Formats: sequence, C-alpha cells, structure tokens
Amino acid sequence: MIGVAVGLGNVWRFPYMMGQYGGSAFLFVYLLFTVLFALPALMGEIGLGRATRKGILGAFSEALGNRWGKGIGYMLLGTILIASSYYVVVIANVIFTAYFSIATGFSVATMPEFEQQLGNGYLQYGIVLCTLLGSCFILHRGLRQGIELVSKVFVPFFLIIILYLIVNAFSLDGAKAHFAAFLRPDFSAMTAKDVFAALGQAFYSLSLGGTFMVMYGSYIKPEDRLPKLALWTGVGDVGAALLAGLFVVPTVLVFGLDMTAGPQLIFVTLPRLFIEMPGGAWVGFLFMLVLSMVAILSLIGALEAAVGAIADIAWLKWDRKKTIIIVGLIQVVLAFPSTFDNNLIGTLDLVFGSGMQVLGSGLALIALSWGLGKTVALREIFGENLRGKSSYFIWIKWVVPFVLLVVLIGYIYSSI
Repeated sequence: MIGVAVGLGNVWRFPYMMGQYGGSAFLFVYLLFTVLFALPALMGEIGLGRATRKGILGAFSEALGNRWGKGIGYMLLGTILIASSYYVVVIANVIFTAYFSIATGFSVATMPEFEQQLGNGYLQYGIVLCTLLGSCFILHRGLRQGIELVSKVFVPFFLIIILYLIVNAFSLDGAKAHFAAFLRPDFSAMTAKDVFAALGQAFYSLSLGGTFMVMYGSYIKPEDRLPKLALWTGVGDVGAALLAGLFVVPTVLVFGLDMTAGPQLIFVTLPRLFIEMPGGAWVGFLFMLVLSMVAILSLIGALEAAVGAIADIAWLKWDRKKTIIIVGLIQVVLAFPSTFDNNLIGTLDLVFGSGMQVLGSGLALIALSWGLGKTVALREIFGENLRGKSSYFIWIKWVVPFVLLVVLIGYIYSSI
C-alpha cells in the first residue's frame, strides 16, 4: 500500500506545490489536512473496496445503485486514464534526466543539449512507450509476483538513496540557515487557491480519489485492521514527501534557484543544481533513478485501478490480459498531447491531480457512509467492536465531505 501511495506526488509534486502555493505555510496546512481529512478518507476508501470486493464501477454501483454508481464510476475511470497519461510523460522526463546525468553529465556546456532533448517530443514519446510496456508487463505478472514484488525492492531502495541525498544537501554551506528561514510560515499570504492546493496535495499524495485505494481495498484480507493499515500507509507517504523536501528545498535555496518553477522544477532547476554540487553527476543520477522507480509504482497503481474498473463492465467479457493491452493502448494515445506540450501538464495536474481527486474521494465517502450505511462502514473499518465509534462515522459522513465541497467551491470561485 505504501508502494501505491508513494510516487511522483511525493518527490516531484510536493516540492513544486510547496514552492508555488505558500512555502512552509503550505507544508503545515498540508500536514493538518492529511491528519484531519486524508487519513479518515483513506480508511473510508479502503473500506468501500473491501466491503464490495469490486473495482471502481462495481463498488459505486453496489453502494449507490446502477444509475448513479455507474455514472460516477465511469467519470472516475476517465479521471484515472487522463491523469496517468500525463503522469507517464513526467516519468519519461525523469528517466531521460537520470540517463543524461550519468551518460553525459550536467555542465554549462551540456545544458543546451539537455534542454533540447528534453523538449524533443519524439524522443520522450519513445521513452513513454517503453515505460508503458514495462508497467503493463508488471501488471500482467499479477499482484504478488508483479506489483508487490517490485514495491518491496523499490521502496527500501528509495529510503536508502534519499537519506544519502539529504545528508549531502545539509552538508552544503548555508543549507541549515536557508532551510530554517524557509520554515517560518506566513499564513496571512495564503489564498483560497493555496488552501485548495494543500488539500489536493494531501489527497493526491495518498492516491485518494475514489479510485486506487478502492481497488486495492478489494484485495485486503477481512481480518486486517484498517486503522493500522491506513496509519502506516500515511506515515510512509508523508515521510517520503518530507524526505524529498529535505533534499530539494535546502539545495535549491543554497544555490539561489527558483522554488516557484512549477511542474518543471526538477527538470529546469535541479540540473543546474547538479552542476554546482560536488559529485553532482552521481547525485543527479541517484535522485532521478529513485524518482523514476517510485513514479513507476504509482503508475502501476493507476493502471491496475483502470484494469479493475474495466473488469467490472460485464458485457465486455475481456480477460485480464486483453484488458491490460487495451488500457495500455489508451494510454499510448492519451499521452501524445502532453508529450509534445509540457505546458498542458500543469493545467491537467491541477484539474485531475487536485480537483478530481478531492471530488472522487468525497464521493467514495458518500458511497460508503450513505450508500452502504453505518453498520457496514464501521464494521469494515473497525471490526466487530463498534463501541464509541459513532463519532468517527459522523466525521466521514458529514464533516469530511462538507469540508472537501467547501474548499473545492472556494477554489472554483476564486479562479473565476
């Protein structure tokens, strides 16, 4: 579950969102939203999946009926397919950056070549196709021999490398002072858009949205305790984001680079950082290698959720192998525009990476609490001992969906 949650949302998205939407104030609001709303929503989404033992379409249809359930399910399936289509383009950029760092190396002389090749749509699209092929092969291997096996290798490797990078970052002259100054939040400067971005990051980072976690929840054994599972998934996910921030933020600030560079932060800013750092070629290679590994885990999670959703469409009668091939081909088509227009990624990411994930998670909580009801919801999450758990049910039935709706409306209103 940690392998599903940890990905580009922690290492690519978190630093640039923090830099662009309020600095350290964003960090504190993000942590608050994670504890109050994202973790309860995580338990709710997993509970919905386990209660129904179905994918997205089947789970929402069972909870809300065919008319509303299927409509929501198809909408969320479309969200997965669109979000993963630009996500795989970012992964391709990361893989290429890792290759360039070790094969050519970053220097003032090589930066024009790097930027030219990074902007070469045909080259990047070729990497996209290879990434999709590898991800589909892991899906074909199945949950235990494919997804879980890869996660058990990638996640510990991520931890080892990122700890090395943090030690390297804080050894730079002035890193501690710059980081301490950055951690002084200015909450008065935060806008409705910044608050919405922090909420969206909390849900994006944990792979919430009524999709991934509903699908993976259907695989969880009946005896597993969801509060413990959700807590450790949340700790692993938030920890990964903070570890990435502990490397990216001090190093960017030490060298006077731009924290507000947006989605291109690690591709525009960090290569210049690697030029200046001692052993920058190896540091850059290791960072990008780790980033590509955890990113592929999240891509696999997205594709698995799409495959599971399509498997719920009874009239198709496709086996798993055929479904994986179809999902892969859909991604091949949808990834094409983002590959040739990177500006499209930022727009799609705010809509489908924040907006639709907040909306989808709220709908999943409604499906669990309003559709399946109090007894089923609490039994899935807490087991047979339900004494004193009514307050939690009120929280996921009323408070969390209401807050998500208010923040989403506030963002839309402020953007008009």
